[in-house]
Amino acid sequence: MSPHSNAFSVDVEDYFQVCGFEPWIGPEQWSSFTPRVEANTERLLGLLDEAGVQGTFFTLGWVAERFPQLVRRIVAQGHELASHGYSHVRVDRQDAAHFRQDVLRTKHLLEDVGGVPVVGYRASTYSIHAQTLWALPILKETGHHYSSSIYPIAHDLYGMPEAPRFAHKPHPQGVVEIPPATVVWGGRRFPCGGGGWFRLLPYGVSRWALQRVNGHDQQSVVFYCHPWEVDPQQPRVAGVGWRSRFRHYLNLHRTEPRLKALLQDFSWDRMDRVFAQEIAHG
Repeated sequence: MSPHSNAFSVDVEDYFQVCGFEPWIGPEQWSSFTPRVEANTERLLGLLDEAGVQGTFFTLGWVAERFPQLVRRIVAQGHELASHGYSHVRVDRQDAAHFRQDVLRTKHLLEDVGGVPVVGYRASTYSIHAQTLWALPILKETGHHYSSSIYPIAHDLYGMPEAPRFAHKPHPQGVVEIPPATVVWGGRRFPCGGGGWFRLLPYGVSRWALQRVNGHDQQSVVFYCHPWEVDPQQPRVAGVGWRSRFRHYLNLHRTEPRLKALLQDFSWDRMDRVFAQEIAHG
């Protein structure tokens, strides 16, 4: 068990809402799919409860509107309720006015449903980067205290490889940014904070990388997953590109047992508690 307390987070969205499927499934089509997010999030809640872990649930407003009881269960079990925006629109596809409207709408909705303050935000597909740092002051103005939206790596869909690996303030008027975990090996950065990388690589690699951040860097890590990642029986979306299909469906059957091991091998807590000092000073 690592002596460091690390942040376990969940991006609460359904399988048909992921960025990789956007070219084939638009928000106007979501109502034609049978939702699986409630049952899958319940599975994650059960895993966390079994391990005695509380985490942070970055929740879409779209989901909260349709499954208010799920939001209340998240809160009732002691987890932090945070914002993932309303309908999974990337920040770099919005202007400042639309972004402000989106985060305010989602914050008010989540707070009304959950009955608790919402101070954390995670952008769809980690879409805050060098060209969208203007979003961080808006988050502060709208009552958010931190963001977990910049992935400090190079990637074809997201990333800001020049960004610091740990909590920092990318914009002087903005909120503090707390990025997902990365590890440095051989002078290069590699993602190790969850998602597809957690499913692609053997669990031992992820465990080693997170232990290195805790031990060598002496830093807490941010880990993330999605409810659909514990659902190997989810419907296969027809006609999607090979890369999106590979990324989405790879090793879904291995996610749940790996999460069980992860929850036992490390110490976990909510984002707002693990990084309370950084948030307070931000």
